[in-house]
Amino acid sequence: MRPILELLEKHGGSIWSLSPEDSVYQALEMLADCDVGALLVMEGDRLVGVFSERDYTRKIALAGRSSKDTKVKDIMTAKVMVVSPQTRTQECMALMSQKRIRHLPVVDGDKVLGMVSISDLMDDIIKDHEQTISQLQSYISG
Repeated sequence: MRPILELLEKHGGSIWSLSPEDSVYQALEMLADCDVGALLVMEGDRLVGVFSERDYTRKIALAGRSSKDTKVKDIMTAKVMVVSPQTRTQECMALMSQKRIRHLPVVDGDKVLGMVSISDLMDDIIKDHEQTISQLQSYISG
């Protein structure tokens, strides 16, 4: 399995983030515009949390709160699991499974490089397995 940095580079390194002071409604608009399930919450260059669809459904929709009147900082996941650029994709998958999370920010020291989702990892693992199968078929058939 490859380092997670390679996977990030394949995706172009887009970093979608918002401020903890933004409204949850603004965050929802950004999720829709970027077609992603989670956003990094940043204060300047510093990662302070992650806002996800799961945060919204559990802490706004089910709680009967207003997305226009609630700030991201009030419902974001502040205790964020992160990985380094050298972390292998398989290790990331194991961590996501163990912690029951769907998104992992990739951080090098204090610098945020991006975020990967479980579907990014699954796509990569499937592609890797397909290549292995193809190589084995070629080897067997001569």
